[in-house]
Amino acid sequence: MLSQTIINELINKAKSAMSNSYSPYSKFAVGSVLLTEDEKIFTGCNVENASFGATVCAERVALFNAISKGEKNFKAIAIISSSDDFCTPCGICRQCLIEFSKDMLVICCNNKGEYKLHKINELLPSSFLF
Repeated sequence: MLSQTIINELINKAKSAMSNSYSPYSKFAVGSVLLTEDEKIFTGCNVENASFGATVCAERVALFNAISKGEKNFKAIAIISSSDDFCTPCGICRQCLIEFSKDMLVICCNNKGEYKLHKINELLPSSFLF
């Protein structure tokens, strides 16, 4: 389990990443921060496109950012949105995340400063792994 200090740091970094969101269509800004097993941090924000299928979620932006730098072992991800609701990863993001860590902690936040903790395998109990 992560300390409260680290959880707070991740939430703050996710909130900062959310400010870079490009979400002119949905107006649903999302930020995320991914923590590696060796304590490196990678951020991401959602990037929308007029061709909606080309839109990329904040979680995958952070994941792809980390992978592009050689990281493949992850401990936690924090996700926050501009909504009052808790922000959980979509199905595609859940599948992408679980492929790198079945035990990853997922910190789901809302814009009120509240959060809920989940394990990725709780959010995707029957993942597609080969």
